[in-house]
Amino acid sequence: MSRNYKFLISYDGTRFHGWERQPGKDMTIQGKLESVLNKMVNLPEGTINLIGAGRTDAGVHARAMTANTALDTNMTEDEIREYMNKYLPEDISINDVKICSDRFHSRYNALGKTYRYTCWYGPSKPVFDRKYVTVLEKKPDADKMRKAAAILEGTHDFKSFCGNNRMKKSTVRCVDSIKIEESGSYIRFYFHGNGFLQNMVRILTGTLLEVGYGNIAPSEVKEILESCDRQKAGPTAPPLGLCLMKVDY
Repeated sequence: MSRNYKFLISYDGTRFHGWERQPGKDMTIQGKLESVLNKMVNLPEGTINLIGAGRTDAGVHARAMTANTALDTNMTEDEIREYMNKYLPEDISINDVKICSDRFHSRYNALGKTYRYTCWYGPSKPVFDRKYVTVLEKKPDADKMRKAAAILEGTHDFKSFCGNNRMKKSTVRCVDSIKIEESGSYIRFYFHGNGFLQNMVRILTGTLLEVGYGNIAPSEVKEILESCDRQKAGPTAPPLGLCLMKVDY
């Protein structure tokens, strides 16, 4: 009997072309997971469709991506997890497997997501974190960035912060919290909202860093937001500093 299974997944996105399966590209998170699942239940390659809570970009990481798919198997939840972890590459981990309601949908049922973007500055190099942080040339002013972040919080049209210029669907989103924390040489940005546009967190981070460097005044962020013009926002921050931390249901 086919049942709906919910997966909690962690991955290091460094080697991958992002979450979404892509024709002609073997190195995607979704593709690797589906390949193992097809073999596990003896189905032809391309049969299983694993639904993710979102589509992280190439080079972006996740500590707790949620996904679901229907499986017809007699294996227990723990046996499924053990099988997948045995055959998945070392940079993808299945942390939990649970049978869930047939109506559960990882993307449509998600209420919110938390992303963290990590930056580092200093005279030395972050050798052991080099794949997970963006190294800054100088220290940004965190107080200025917090003032700008407060302007961005709330429900707005975030078209200025969308990497897809051909986006036809609504670009209105609610970002209810942007926190900026400093710890030693690390600056971490935490974004929580009900959903994010393509490259949105990275563009928000790039814009806030420009504020921190003094290239954009905190008060100008309101104008950038209201302009709905991607060209007026800051650069897209590199992918390696971004990590999906949690999906709310």
